[in-house]
Amino acid sequence: MTDENGLTRRRFLKTGWYGLGALAVGEGVYVGYRFLSPRIGEGQFGGIFDAGRVDEYPPGSVTLFTEGRFYLVRQIDGGFLALYRQCTHLGCAVPWDAEQQKFVCPCHGSNFEQDGAVLNPPAPRPLDLFAVTIENGTDIRVDTGQKTQRDNTDGTFAVYPEEIP
Repeated sequence: MTDENGLTRRRFLKTGWYGLGALAVGEGVYVGYRFLSPRIGEGQFGGIFDAGRVDEYPPGSVTLFTEGRFYLVRQIDGGFLALYRQCTHLGCAVPWDAEQQKFVCPCHGSNFEQDGAVLNPPAPRPLDLFAVTIENGTDIRVDTGQKTQRDNTDGTFAVYPEEIP
């Protein structure tokens, strides 16, 4: 049976099935994309952390951000570093020992200075860093989306407020 445009029932059903198939493939691609794309929000590891104000951190302080997996270090000269708390040897979480004033890896005994420099191997290099920015001269933000590996601790990585309080 054919209508006046030459469209048969078989051709109509075939076109409908192709359309439904294309729709199903499109939905599958969309679901796969949403599943594989990162869902990182502000304040989650891999995102940006609002670490507070510059005047909240006295020089020489080390503050742990558990959700961000980093330590915010305020150096004696007023600069800021965000140190990834993962040991560069085998990836253990490295706690800050306030009594000894150093980071001590509980797994294999590596020790790190306050700026992340290796004091005691087997760690092959200093602790990794996250980018620190100081907005409006007072607000500290740490981007945990990209870590920086370094071979030295010459101080070029520290971020300073415009006016050191």
